[in-house]
Amino acid sequence: MATQISWTWGVGSAAVAGLAFATGTFAWHWTRQRRQAACTAERERLASERDLAATEAQRRNNALTEQHRLHFDLLCKAMGDATLAAVLDTYEGDVPPERQRQFLFANALYINALHAHRIGAMTLGELHGHLRVMCQNPLFRHYWDATRHHRASLDRSSEEAKLGRMMDRLDRELQEADTDEWWVVGEPPAE
Repeated sequence: MATQISWTWGVGSAAVAGLAFATGTFAWHWTRQRRQAACTAERERLASERDLAATEAQRRNNALTEQHRLHFDLLCKAMGDATLAAVLDTYEGDVPPERQRQFLFANALYINALHAHRIGAMTLGELHGHLRVMCQNPLFRHYWDATRHHRASLDRSSEEAKLGRMMDRLDRELQEADTDEWWVVGEPPAE
């Protein structure tokens, strides 16, 4: 009987051990499936957020492009008609009509470069280089100086104000440079 009891005891222990192993295996699989489901849900949530961000960025770029197109159309009309250009004459002092058309064109070039940067077609370093080239033209520099008071009204924290200050620094550095190698003047801003 002692043998029978120990055999029964051994069978019971094995059954309990087997049940514990099966329960542990089930719990491990269940926990693993829950973790995988949580990871999948998190990946889907992040992908959805990325899609929403990309859609929002595309919407913003489309709106900026449409606004840029409208601005350019208005500038073109003003460049072609002195009576319309007179509406945009907010310069300090008297600016002859021919010079005003040149200023409007300089503004169109500058705004075009800003637009390219805003929509991601041009990095900040590339914008800096592009503006450095534009500063080589005396008419553009004259336009920039004549519109200084326009930029003074911008919110200092706005992107346009920051880019305007970058342009001011670049213009100043080019004027103060002791070299004819203008393409090396001015440190591009950190991206």
